[in-house]
Amino acid sequence: MSFFSFGQSAEIDVVLTDAETRKKAEHKTEDGKKDKYFLFYDGETVAGKVNVTLKNPGKRLEHQGIKIEFVGQIELYYDRGNHHEFVSLVKDLARPGELTQSQTFDFEFTHVEKPYESYTGQNVKLRYFLRATVSRRLNDISKEMDIVVHTLSTYPELNSSIKMEVGIEDCLHIEFEYNKSKYHLKDVIVGKIYFLLVRIKIKHMEIDIIKRETTGTGPSVYHENDTIAKYEIMDGAPVRGESIPIRLFLAGYEMTPTMRDINKKFSVRYYLNLVLIDEEERRYFKQQEITLWRKGDVVRKSMSSQATIGAQRFEGSKSSVSSVLDLKCRA
Repeated sequence: MSFFSFGQSAEIDVVLTDAETRKKAEHKTEDGKKDKYFLFYDGETVAGKVNVTLKNPGKRLEHQGIKIEFVGQIELYYDRGNHHEFVSLVKDLARPGELTQSQTFDFEFTHVEKPYESYTGQNVKLRYFLRATVSRRLNDISKEMDIVVHTLSTYPELNSSIKMEVGIEDCLHIEFEYNKSKYHLKDVIVGKIYFLLVRIKIKHMEIDIIKRETTGTGPSVYHENDTIAKYEIMDGAPVRGESIPIRLFLAGYEMTPTMRDINKKFSVRYYLNLVLIDEEERRYFKQQEITLWRKGDVVRKSMSSQATIGAQRFEGSKSSVSSVLDLKCRA
């Protein structure tokens, strides 16, 4: 990226020290496309070089200082003028003066706190980036480089099963059970559905995975529901005493870990939505929240402190999720 001013111009390039070996991760951009970015975790050091290349050799470039920033920020799409920064680190690379030739500056942000996962949603974006700036009187020269952050968690100590009985009085009584309430992103949801009483003619049954993104607070709260997956359980009428197994693989779907009240700006939650449709096309449904977490592929020493932090942030349930609730009917 080139920037021009009177007499002299320069191009800035940011290069990470471990660019050749650092893993990259795909991340969805605001326009829905996918790009690959360098992947970091909480507590990792971010280091590299800033190359300032003069476009017109022989001419000097006066500046008011050169710096690099590491920024973590949240942008709400309905409030684009305000960027909410939750991480803001600055390193001064050069004092005010002039450059007579192209120059390289080293930088290092040691053990940087990156508390949240990178996220691009319907109404909100959470991003991390490096921004190198050559400050000038009339116009600054700057360059940004985005990175992606994944938050890792250890296996939750408490991970009880979900047991629920749902029904319509004297018409339908179903008991369903999922093997646990917290799943990592490549996990398998295993469960069973038991039909204890069937007096209505059900022709179809499915389980949906719903992602609910919530932004804003108070009266300015926005909810966006997105159906991530549909899993057909049954096509045909069940009979009393019948049981149907469920086995749903999560690895094939694009999901993030559950994100609760991130910097008091937004949340991302996931639900299992049980849907029954009778022969008169009436829909009966019941939702149950599940927690998703990211499991590290390889346990590394540099991840140990981050994993501990992730485990502390992970909300453990104190008892099994078990209840008797009525199915809601949607005509």
